[in-house]
Amino acid sequence: MPDKNQERLATDLGAAVSLLMRHLRAASPQGELSPTQRAVIGRIDTDGPATTAALARAELVRPQSMRMTLSALEERGVLARSPHPTDGRQVVFSLTDEGRRMLTSVRQAKQNWLAVAIAERLSPQEQRTLETATALIRRLTQE
Repeated sequence: MPDKNQERLATDLGAAVSLLMRHLRAASPQGELSPTQRAVIGRIDTDGPATTAALARAELVRPQSMRMTLSALEERGVLARSPHPTDGRQVVFSLTDEGRRMLTSVRQAKQNWLAVAIAERLSPQEQRTLETATALIRRLTQE
């Protein structure tokens, strides 16, 4: 059972990570993609082409909501649909060249903001501490 210090640390870490994520979202090109849209194209980029149902399950949303997200991305030219290889009733969504460009742009903007913040706001010793903390956070999130 965690003690009071561990509970406080968990609360503080969660709040700090949430604040970092808000800053990273704000650093993305304005109006490019919603958080859900970014999650979907990121998942397709990482896991490969997917069906509406598979994406809905992975993102913990209803298929109807996922269909709306996928339609918006397809309309913007970010995703393309193709027939499912074994089930004629389904379609598979994959990234287009425009989708890859947009995803790269969003990721680069976030990385640039964070790199500048680290360089300008943290001393070399603090940067080494952050490096150690990053490794620890990775360990916490491994399953």
